[in-house]
Amino acid sequence: MFAVHDSSDSVVPTYSRAERDRRWDLLRSFMHRAGLDAILVFGEHEDAGPAPFAYDAWITNDRPGTTVIVPRDGDPISLLPMEMFSKDHLESSRRGESLWIAPENLRTPRDSRVVIATLRELGLARAAIGVIGLEPYPPWHPEGIMPFGLWSAVLAELPDAEFTPVGMAISRLIMPLGAEEIAVVRRSAAVGDAMARAMVETAAPGVSEAEVYAAGMAAGHARGTTPAAMHFWSGPAPLASGLPPWSYRPQAPRALAGGDVISAEVFADVAGRHTQHQVTITIGAPHEDLRRAEDVARAAYDAGLAALRPGRTFGDVVDDLRAPYRSADGWEFGPALHTLNPMIAASGFPVEASRRRAGAGAYPPETDRPTMAADMVLEPGMTFALEPNYAYGRHLAYIGGTVVITDDEPLALNPYTARILRAAGG
Repeated sequence: MFAVHDSSDSVVPTYSRAERDRRWDLLRSFMHRAGLDAILVFGEHEDAGPAPFAYDAWITNDRPGTTVIVPRDGDPISLLPMEMFSKDHLESSRRGESLWIAPENLRTPRDSRVVIATLRELGLARAAIGVIGLEPYPPWHPEGIMPFGLWSAVLAELPDAEFTPVGMAISRLIMPLGAEEIAVVRRSAAVGDAMARAMVETAAPGVSEAEVYAAGMAAGHARGTTPAAMHFWSGPAPLASGLPPWSYRPQAPRALAGGDVISAEVFADVAGRHTQHQVTITIGAPHEDLRRAEDVARAAYDAGLAALRPGRTFGDVVDDLRAPYRSADGWEFGPALHTLNPMIAASGFPVEASRRRAGAGAYPPETDRPTMAADMVLEPGMTFALEPNYAYGRHLAYIGGTVVITDDEPLALNPYTARILRAAGG
């Protein structure tokens, strides 16, 4: 019924100058329509992890963590955080790699002094400038990412410039990916599947959960990528989602046992195009309540996949996806659908059921979260993490992967993780 991606390894795709020109032309056309003279982009540090704020890298096709100024009638200027960035640029140039930003359009560092000087150099001291970095970008930056000190200095030194937040508008503009970007997303999806398979092959009673984690990450690295640290929990019935606690507290990883469940969120990344993979692995036969939860989550997955069509609104798709939940008597653990590349829309979720968990009363109260960007109309080329989840008691089934909107049927890139997986050693 739906198109399915072959997750075998393939030739690594690259970007052409045509892809660079497509992206830069999108920005120039936007500036003309919006009456802007330039766009200023503040990029997040390159080690940010999943859902990075990396609009700078979308423009430069280079290391994230820069500040980029794009004049309407000129080439982008990239402000680098330190000299090591320019050394890497020079080495890449020496090797004949395709670079989008010429050396004369690089500046160091990217503090307020250089930002202000570059805007003046470009004749933008009295200009209308769109800014990416002032608006919320959930979940990590609920009130924007722009540093207070930097932005205060820019406003004080350039009082005659007019600055307008354009992050959300640009996000929606770039979300429908081009053909070359979709090829990169396909590659990322294949890497994510390989990471999940490596975890399945490694998990067994007596094996450290750290070994399973390492096997998954190694499969990504071996394929020429640097995946963000995965979320990973294990136990008889884990009800959590985040980095494993031994990664941030001095404690030993636990040894897996028969009857355990591994619940992981795998973040694959190829050249700034991201895919996401919800991995649930059982060590031995799954508990009966976990099987029931899987049935509901799978029904939600199928409903969401059927609803992901161009012309539908994001809110409509979320409603269709949740239909199987309404006839079940368990509870929803977390968001079941969100955008990728970039992540600006996510299904909210009611938390009444999760409030009833034993011990929850000792923690700050959770609030119901409405669906973000429910009015967003789906277009071909958009990418989504379809990750339905459902729990009976403490038994949580969290499944799914990445989906691409096409002109007709959606392209399901990761059917492998759209079900509970059984450990090879179990």
